[in-house]
Amino acid sequence: MSMSKTWILPAVVAAIAAAIVAVLGATITDLGPWYQSLEKPGWNPPDVLFPVGWTIIFALNTAAIVSAWRAAPTPKVSDTIIGLFALNAFLNITWSMIFFRIQRPDWAFIEVLLLWLSIVALVVYCGRYSKPAALLFLPYLLWVTFAAALNWAVVDLNGPFG
Repeated sequence: MSMSKTWILPAVVAAIAAAIVAVLGATITDLGPWYQSLEKPGWNPPDVLFPVGWTIIFALNTAAIVSAWRAAPTPKVSDTIIGLFALNAFLNITWSMIFFRIQRPDWAFIEVLLLWLSIVALVVYCGRYSKPAALLFLPYLLWVTFAAALNWAVVDLNGPFG
């Protein structure tokens, strides 16, 4: 099989998965009156930057997963990589659900810590097989670190919730 063909399946699957997560996250995210009424820190970026940031992150994540999946030496390793990616996707969507739909930034902060740990797991595990994959996940880790700090600031400025 040619090198270009060995990239096709992982690239298509990763791109579809990333697109599904992005669409679900965007659908769940509601920047309506409740969100607008929250007090935010002075270092909160303009709302327009979040979709741009997430688009870049999802593109990098897609490349990272393809790199790691292709470098996996066994089907078991491939399955673990996909499992970690699926867990991360679930946690990513769940954060949006908790923060925006359930309107519980306090619970979302706890959940974002799990999301952060899932990214660390992706960096460490995928990095065993593909250094480029680990490096491509680092902007995501930084982005979610920033998002967690922002989440905490919203809790601090607006709590208690519920």
